[in-house]
Amino acid sequence: MPLILPHEHPAPDDVARASPDGETLRVGIINIMPRLEAYEPLLLRRLAPASRTVEPVFVRLQSHRYGSSDRAHLDRFYRTFDAAGRLDGLIVTGAPVEEVEFAEVHYWPELTAILREAQTSVRSTLGICWGGLALGALLGIPKRLFRQKLFGVYEHRVLLEGDPLLPADRLSSFRCAHSRHSGSDDDAVVRAAREGRVRLLAHSPRTGATVFASPDHRFVAHLGHPEYEADRLVFEWERDQAAGRSDVAEPYQLDLDRPATTWRQDSETFFERWLALLGT
Repeated sequence: MPLILPHEHPAPDDVARASPDGETLRVGIINIMPRLEAYEPLLLRRLAPASRTVEPVFVRLQSHRYGSSDRAHLDRFYRTFDAAGRLDGLIVTGAPVEEVEFAEVHYWPELTAILREAQTSVRSTLGICWGGLALGALLGIPKRLFRQKLFGVYEHRVLLEGDPLLPADRLSSFRCAHSRHSGSDDDAVVRAAREGRVRLLAHSPRTGATVFASPDHRFVAHLGHPEYEADRLVFEWERDQAAGRSDVAEPYQLDLDRPATTWRQDSETFFERWLALLGT
């Protein structure tokens, strides 16, 4: 379906626009990726195939500096969480602070306050990569640093049959991109699942716990990058090489010369099912 976007928003040409209607899902996006304006199309392309019309609402953090982003774009199209109005869903993106303790992230107090409020005012909050780690922290699951970056395309096993987000009876496995220097503590996730504090939905021996959620799906943590395209992984590989990082190997199962987004269909399925939760 087309997306409802602000007037003159520079959305990619392959994303159609719509006018508001009664079936619109309003989805807030807390975008804290570097150069946020360049990252937006990745998410918009994943929201556009939904069976219901989606209105993305771009949310800014007042305590974040957004040093690498286009200030005019930020000022024109982003609003504070308090000014966002009613939201059916909320997405928290990744952020380049995986190797920093949560308490040392300068916008952590503001972000956690928003997420706590969203637990009662928003049907479901989806955290992607670092955003998923942040949700995990609020669910009592610490993160751990990796000695080498988890980087590439991986296969995951779906664990819980019948879960509305990733029903194992209809989807036994899926592929997804990862690009991160840390992850949720696997033992803590398993323990929380046994205690009924989270639902562990997808796991891989190489990536560990990748998708988990609170029992009511108010928080959904996806530690991969289901929104990425293959060329984004190539870009990050070249960026890390230019920075001289010795802890980054070539992306796993990705041909750097002929990159292909082999996980696109699985990612679209994931976003479609998450969006379906917002109407329940």
